[in-house]
Parts: sequence; C-alpha cells; structure tokens
Amino acid sequence: MLAIRFKNNRLFYLDQTQLPSKEVWRECASLRQGYRAIKELQVRGAPLIGVFAAYCVWVAVKENKNSRRGSFYNETLKTIDYLQSCRPTAVNLAWALKRLKNILESKKHLDINAIKCFLLAEAEAIHRQDRELCAKIGKFGASLVQPDDVILTHCNAGSLATGGEGTALAVIYEAARRYKNIKVYADETRPLLQGSRLTAWELMKHKIPVTVICDNMAGYVMAQGKIDKIFVGADRITAEGDAANKIGTYSVAVLAKYHKIPFYVAAPFSTFDLNLRKGRDIPIEERSPDEVRKILGKVYVTPEKAQVYNPAFDVTPHKLITAIVTDRGVIRPPFDKNINYFLRRKR
Repeated sequence: MLAIRFKNNRLFYLDQTQLPSKEVWRECASLRQGYRAIKELQVRGAPLIGVFAAYCVWVAVKENKNSRRGSFYNETLKTIDYLQSCRPTAVNLAWALKRLKNILESKKHLDINAIKCFLLAEAEAIHRQDRELCAKIGKFGASLVQPDDVILTHCNAGSLATGGEGTALAVIYEAARRYKNIKVYADETRPLLQGSRLTAWELMKHKIPVTVICDNMAGYVMAQGKIDKIFVGADRITAEGDAANKIGTYSVAVLAKYHKIPFYVAAPFSTFDLNLRKGRDIPIEERSPDEVRKILGKVYVTPEKAQVYNPAFDVTPHKLITAIVTDRGVIRPPFDKNINYFLRRKR
C-alpha cells in the first residue's frame, strides 16, 4: 500500500481527503501544489510529509532554469523554508528538509545540474530509509504483542502516514503476520476522522478485524475489559519522552493509566526533538474552525458563527507512556536517560 509514488521524475500522491469513498491519485507538478497538498492534509502523517516535502524540493528545482549558482542556491533555500512553514508540529518535516539543506550547502560549489542530482538522490534516500525504519518499528513493537490481543489505536499511523507500513500500524501488521488473530479498535479521531476514514480503510485492506468507535467511547470500551494494549504514533517527542500526537491522544493515555492498560508510542528516530526537553515547548498547530463546524467541510454541525478552538495536536506526558517503540528498540523509563542512549546507538 502506497501513499506517494515517484516515477520517471514525476511525483504522485493519494489524496487522503477523498478516502475512503474514492481513491484519487494526483500529480504534484509544482511547489505550490506540494505545499497545498501538505497544508490541506491531502498528504499527511509526520514521516510521510517529510518524505513528500523532500520530493517537492526536487519538483521545484527541476523546473528552476536559473543558470547562476548563487541565484539557484538562494532560490532553493527559499523553497525549503517555504515548505517547512506549512506544518509546524511534525518535526520529521524539518528533519527531512534539513537534510536537503545540508546537501545544498555541501554541494554548492558544483554545477547546478549536479546539485539537482544530489538533491534527488537525498530525497530518494529519505524515502527508502523511512520504509526501513517502519519495518524495524514493526518488528520491535510486535514483541510487545501477545496472541489474541485487542489493540486500540488513535488517528492514523500506517501506510498512509509514512513511506512504509507505518509506525503504530506497522506493529499491528507485523503482529498479525505472526499470530493471525489480532483485533483492533480504531477511534474515529475527530474532527477529520482519520481513524474511521483512514485507519479502518487500511486495516480492512489488510484483512485485519477492526471496529470503529467514537472518540468518547474509548473509556467505556476499556472499562469493559475489551482492550489489551494501546499503540499510537507521534509527531514530535521531546528529550524527556513527552509526545505530541493527534488531538485526543492525551485523553486516551489518561484513560489507559486509570484502567492499567499499557500505552505505547511508536515513532522513528527522526520524530525525536532533543532540543526540546518538555512537551509544553512543542509548537501546536491550530487549524481552521470550519474543520470542527462542519463534517469533512460539507455539513454544519454547529451554528455557522460558533466560536471554535481547534488545536490539531495534544501532548501526552512521559509519565503516562509505558514505552516508546523506535527503529532502534523499545525505550522504557526513565526516558530522559534511555532516549539519549538509544538514539546514539548505531542502527
């Protein structure tokens, strides 16, 4: 299952705003199209927008006809900064674009065509690496799953959110290959329903039993003893282990703590931001009020001028997290010590 395709120097993406009713592939033929695709969540998921943005840089420089190295260099820097501004919370975006900026800086003495080739090679390397990271997360995370486990997940952290099988869903896919009897509950994930639209769609494609519940049913389902473990993704994790993820994740973590259910966060090393110690320092994106006022931008479910607060993410404190599943292993508390150790291990 793919969310983006790069073929014959052309970039295509599956428009996730059309799922699950239609599978619509679009071509990203310009920088502005790429920016809009990320901003409007046609392409979404922290790792995937990093991969996609790297290719968007290539799309922009491919069309750049400037013959002066200095001007080309400055225009490409502006391209990278422009893309980085579209989604502030997911650190994978900044991580991927920083890699391209480093390539641009280190190769700026070469001719322009050579620089373009190096930028494309780095974008493809980022994509390839993300697939590998997802596979490793799946294998490490599956070691935490037992036969007959029922897993709750929030939002979408699968193939639609990464360049590979996902983070939280990669764990589920690997566990399902091992045991064949894994079941999943998927929170709908208001206001844009990434759980009911995307996660349920993915899991059904993989023939994994999935039950969709409203976000406010999670506590009741836990109280009934229906949930064995919880796996979620992340958009940014601090040095202390606080994790930003789709809005509603914090509530799930609090409920899990009360009901004594293991709560796992799954993310690659590129999601960690060791420059930030605490979750309160993570920038939280606020999105359009109409995402709450309307269902998928179509039908009003509030008065048209109702005041709305619409943060796209919340932060789960590390004290509510059982462990963090990474491509380098499972990190357990104390996170401030062990994160530093794991991220410096050779892959």
